[in-house]
Amino acid sequence: MDEPQTPSGIPLRPVYGPDDLPADHGLRAAPPGEPPFVRGAYPQMYRGKPWRIFQLSGYGSPEELNQRLHFLLEQGETGFIMKRDRVTNDHLYDPDHPEVDARREDVGQTGSVLLSARDVQVAIEGLPIEHTYAHPGAGVVQAAPWCLGSYWVAAKRRGVDFTKLSGTGQSDFFLTYVGCLTKDQIPPHAGLRLNRDLIEFCTERMPRWVPVSVAGYNGADSGLVAHEELGAVLANAVEYLDVVRDRGLPVDGFARGIGGVSFRTSMALFEDIAKLRAARKMWHDLLSQRYGVTDEKALALRIHVVTAGSAMTYQQPLNNLVRGTLMALAAALGGVQSLGVSGYDEAISIPSDHAHQMSIRIQQILQEECGGLVDVADPLGGSYFVESLTESLETKAWTFFEEIQARGGFIESIDDGWLLQRAADNQMSESMRSGSIVGVDIHTDDVSPWAIDGFAGGSDAWELGMARVAGVRRERHETAAGDALRALEAACKADDNVIPLMLDALDADVTIGEVGAVYREAFGSWKVPVQL
Repeated sequence: MDEPQTPSGIPLRPVYGPDDLPADHGLRAAPPGEPPFVRGAYPQMYRGKPWRIFQLSGYGSPEELNQRLHFLLEQGETGFIMKRDRVTNDHLYDPDHPEVDARREDVGQTGSVLLSARDVQVAIEGLPIEHTYAHPGAGVVQAAPWCLGSYWVAAKRRGVDFTKLSGTGQSDFFLTYVGCLTKDQIPPHAGLRLNRDLIEFCTERMPRWVPVSVAGYNGADSGLVAHEELGAVLANAVEYLDVVRDRGLPVDGFARGIGGVSFRTSMALFEDIAKLRAARKMWHDLLSQRYGVTDEKALALRIHVVTAGSAMTYQQPLNNLVRGTLMALAAALGGVQSLGVSGYDEAISIPSDHAHQMSIRIQQILQEECGGLVDVADPLGGSYFVESLTESLETKAWTFFEEIQARGGFIESIDDGWLLQRAADNQMSESMRSGSIVGVDIHTDDVSPWAIDGFAGGSDAWELGMARVAGVRRERHETAAGDALRALEAACKADDNVIPLMLDALDADVTIGEVGAVYREAFGSWKVPVQL
C-alpha cells in the first residue's frame, strides 16, 4: 500500500515529534502580529478583530441581486461580494450578442446580469455602501475596470465620494486564463496593463480601496495543488509590484494595499492550514528581501478564503454542510481575515437563500460557540505536524515560484499556456486517483427526510436584460455615449490610463458590450496556446 501523502505530494508520517520542527522554528514562532507573521497578521487575532463574513452571491436581475444582498446583510454578513453573470460579464457581451442569444437559458444562472451603471444603481439601492466593505464583482481581468467603474459611478450618483468607499477589486488572471477559458478575452499582457491603470488610479484617488487582489482560489479550483497555488499567487503579485516600481510609484504603499489575497480551503484540512501560515511568511520574505519593504503593515499579509465549491456534491447534498464547516474551520485555524463558505446546494443550482443563511450560520457558530477558536491566536502553533507541514509546503512553493520566474514570469507562463496545461494535467491526475467520497462512492444509502430542489431564480434574466439594454440605448444621450467610447478606445491604443475614460463612458450610460467592442478593437483577442 502506498504511503499517505498530501495533495501537494508531501509524505505523511504516522507520528511527528520534536525532530520534525523546522530548523528555524524559533524565528517562525514569533508572536502573531510580528515578522515573519507565520502565526497571524494581528497580535490578538480574532479577540480583537473577528474575520469578516463575506459571501459571494448573485443571480438574475439587478433587483434580485439587491434583494439577496439585503438578505445576507440582515442575516449577519459583514461585507458583500456581488457575483456577476459569467455569460455576459466575463466576455463583455450585451445580451443581444449572438453568443449570448445562443445561451439565453444560462444567462443569470452564474451571477446577476448587470449591463450598465444604471443596473448597478439598482443592485446597491439601500445598501450602506459608505461604511460596508464591498467587492463589486470584478472577477476576471478584462471585466475589472468595467465592474469597479460601474460600482464607483453608481456610488457617485448616490452622492458618495470615492474617498469614502472601501472594498476590493480582484481582477483575476486564474479564472479565465487557467480555469474556464473565455472567448474574446484580451491577451494577458493587455490585462496586466489594465491592472496597472487600476493600481495607479486607486493609489492616487481611492485610499481605502484595494485595486487588485490575487485570487489563488480560482487557481486551486482549476487544478493547482497547494504549493502551486502559493507559488503562482506570489508570482502574480511580483508582476504587480514590478509594474508599480517601474512606474515610479511607492512600493511600500502599494504593497500594503495589495497585501490581501484570496486562497481556497478544501478537505485537505491540515495542508490548507499550513498553506495559510506559509503564505504569510512567504509574503513577508518576498517583500522584505526582493523589494526592501520595511513597513510592517505592508509585510503582514491579509487573507480572504472561499471554501472549495468543487468539494460539494450533488449526491446527499446535506453532507456538504459538514464539508463546509470543516473547510471554514481550516480557514479560521489558518488565521484568515475574511471568509465565504460555499452553499450546500452549489452542486445542484444557484445557492438558495437557505443555503446562504446556513453558510453564514456556520461562521457564526464557529465565532460564537467554538470554544477557544477566537480566544487564542494560532491555536495550532507549535504542533510538530503543522510546523513541519508548513515548512515543507513553503519549500515546495518557492521551488514552483522559481520555476515560473525561469519561464519569464507569471504573465508569460499564462500566455504560453504552461500554467493552464499544469492545472489541466493535475485535474486529470486527480480524476484518476482512487478516493472515497461519502455519499458518492461509499455510504450511498440516503434516508434524508427531505429532498433539495434546484433554486430556480433568475430564469427570465435574458429577457429582462434585453429590455434594459434597449431602454438605456433609447434614453441616454447618444452623442455623449459615442464620444465617450471613442475617447476610451483612444486611451487604450495610446497607453494612457483608461480608468478616468472608463468612468466617463459609464457615466454616459454605455453598455458592457460596447466596452467589450472597444477592447476587442484596441487589444484583439487572446489565442489559446494549448489544446486540452
